[in-house]
Amino acid sequence: MADEKQFTIPLRKEFSKAPSYKRSEKAIKAIREFIERHMKTDDVKIGKNLNLKIFERGRKNPPPRIKVKAVKEENMVRVELPEFPFDIKVENMWH
Repeated sequence: MADEKQFTIPLRKEFSKAPSYKRSEKAIKAIREFIERHMKTDDVKIGKNLNLKIFERGRKNPPPRIKVKAVKEENMVRVELPEFPFDIKVENMWH
């Protein structure tokens, strides 16, 4: 059973603590910490579209808040923008 939740994550307070050239990286870490705290797991996978959204305006200017969808499967949580499906990797397709 997959547990799915939507969150609006405030990022401004966290990335303001970092130097300007590291703000988007700090925002990604803040998303990871927020999801770990709220979904109670250590294994967080951030989706491609969410990563692109954070870095859309460069390293120095991430969005101040972001809406995300988190799905917990077993002990892993996948995080993505609500309007995008999760990319599922097909392993060893030729065997």
